[in-house]
Amino acid sequence: MFSTPSTAQYEVLQGEYSLPVVILSVLIAWVAAYTSLSMNERSHKSSFFHQNLWLVFAAISMGIGVWAMHFVGMSALSLPVHMHYDRLLTFVSIVPAMVASFLALYVSSRSRRTKKTFWIAGLMMGAGISIMHYVGMAAMKMEGVIYSYNVWLWLASVLLAVLVSCVALYVFSMLQHQSERFVVRLIIALILGLAVSSMHFTGMSAITFYVPSDQPLMSGKSHLEEVLFLVKSVSVSIILLLCVFLFSSMLDRYAEHQLRYVDSLTRLPNRRGFERNVAHLPYDALAIWHLHDLESLNRAHGYTFVDELIQTTSLLFTSMKPPLTDLYRLDGHRFAYVARGAKGVQALREAMEKTAERLKQPLLVKERQVKLETVCAFSTSTDKETPAELYSQAMAVLNHPTIEFQHEIIHYNPIVHTQSFAQSLIDDVERAMAENELYVVYQPKVSTSLRRMLGVEALLRWEHPEHGFLSPGVFIPILEKHNRMMDVTDWLIDQVCQQLQAWQTNKKHDWLVAINIPGNYVTSPRLLDCVTNRMEFYGIDPKYLELEITETSFVKKIDEAIEAVNKFREQGLAVALDDFGTGVSSLSYLKKIPITTLKIDKSFIDGVPESEKDAAIIQSIISLGESLKLKVVIEGVETKEQVDYLITTCNAPVIQGYYYSKPLKPEEVPAFFDRCLSLPDVC
Repeated sequence: MFSTPSTAQYEVLQGEYSLPVVILSVLIAWVAAYTSLSMNERSHKSSFFHQNLWLVFAAISMGIGVWAMHFVGMSALSLPVHMHYDRLLTFVSIVPAMVASFLALYVSSRSRRTKKTFWIAGLMMGAGISIMHYVGMAAMKMEGVIYSYNVWLWLASVLLAVLVSCVALYVFSMLQHQSERFVVRLIIALILGLAVSSMHFTGMSAITFYVPSDQPLMSGKSHLEEVLFLVKSVSVSIILLLCVFLFSSMLDRYAEHQLRYVDSLTRLPNRRGFERNVAHLPYDALAIWHLHDLESLNRAHGYTFVDELIQTTSLLFTSMKPPLTDLYRLDGHRFAYVARGAKGVQALREAMEKTAERLKQPLLVKERQVKLETVCAFSTSTDKETPAELYSQAMAVLNHPTIEFQHEIIHYNPIVHTQSFAQSLIDDVERAMAENELYVVYQPKVSTSLRRMLGVEALLRWEHPEHGFLSPGVFIPILEKHNRMMDVTDWLIDQVCQQLQAWQTNKKHDWLVAINIPGNYVTSPRLLDCVTNRMEFYGIDPKYLELEITETSFVKKIDEAIEAVNKFREQGLAVALDDFGTGVSSLSYLKKIPITTLKIDKSFIDGVPESEKDAAIIQSIISLGESLKLKVVIEGVETKEQVDYLITTCNAPVIQGYYYSKPLKPEEVPAFFDRCLSLPDVC
């Protein structure tokens, strides 16, 4: 292998490289690496396919890419001798690359990683690339030709493959939480492609071909033409195979989106899609159609018949949908239209009138005529109402006691509807607490530096038997206006302390729980009595509780608020200043208040990093918090771009938002906490 033949009998065989084919081989390695990383990313997410199956797909992609790069790279070399490949060795040579790729990706994706881990993974990847290369070289058969390797260049090729693989896997692992970003994946793929290409061409420079002195030589050009046909055939097949793998990844993402945001029966966006879309694109008009008494139809004709009825109704609603309007299925018996802009609102009004006329006629379902009882609630934005307020207005219409299901279009009237809806919630709140219609979910707060969950915020939810799911933005202002939030807060404190006891009993608790306190309750002696009583009753250490109070509660009664917070701190409770920046901020007051945490309101993060003004405000608040030695929590973080910006702006930001986790049920919190410990990249 390393010995040089006699120069008397052999002469050195000179070859030429085709630059376009060399470039093609490098591109194949790059595309294969990118495909492999895309597959590997899917292994860390919920999917139809098992995690290890995605790793297998990633390994196959990488293995095929390494193999194809070698074959095409070899074909770029034109030698004036007859050459063919041993088919068995050619196909066997792909195995080491696949196996090594799987092991390397598996090891580098483990939760517990050290520098030794990356060396082991890089050694596996580099060894697989090298073995594939030299087995592939052994598969190359040339009449009368022998070859030898320069031992130093041979070693350099292997070491280069290992070293660059280590670097690529290390960078990939460190940036795994950013691997969804196209540019990041592209750069890491470039490094991995460089590992494959550099190893191949360094290995090729280490080899010298010898041919007997008396052997006639072929035309290099004719050899090149013969090889180019093979290059094109293999390249096309490899690219098609890689496209299949990429398509499977896209299909999995599409299926995930469909399950999460699309109603399976009507194929319309569901409530989750409605909440996501209107949060980013506020609307100017909302029309909700309520299909009445479907349960009677279920009993009379069966669920299959009613499903077909809903599909028929959905098609009718879709056919009536005007431009500039979106249609959603909110739940089993409600559909919603949202319109934007003055033209969209007017078009929606006209379309709803036509829809009402059509619904007065029977619908034909399974050769049966069915006459639905329906009503449409219509609310429009007259003074920049939020989406939550428009939804509340529409629900107030639907839940008014005078409502009749006679295909009417009923416009929201604040004089008629508001008091009725608000009063119904006030009347029902006692029952809601007693019968667990009110319930608590917990949204994690994640440290970006420690990659772990540090705490959760307790959030109220209300599943009303008549109104359905009520957003906190709808019912909390009503309860506050009618002085019922103190009672609800006491109930919330009891529920949280009870849950803390349950977590501690099961030895599944090591995090802080934050509770929102209404502004007018902060200075009441009743609050401190309730908190201390519940902690003592359930045996809760104060270090596990944090009270979140809003900035406006300080502005109204600053001296009393400071005194109240001092008492909380004396009891060992943490205190966070919530929604900082939305009230009338006073730095002179801020330095007097013994708070532990500064929470930056979601409204400031929404425009980051695109908005320079929002970014400047965020940087100023973070600097202020750090200078006062306060923990800074940024809420409402939803995108990777926002996370990346905050990581570079703040020393150790704690992030709360849908990017890391939606609000979780109590039983889901320990699992998320454990997942962060065992798989830090989840956090």
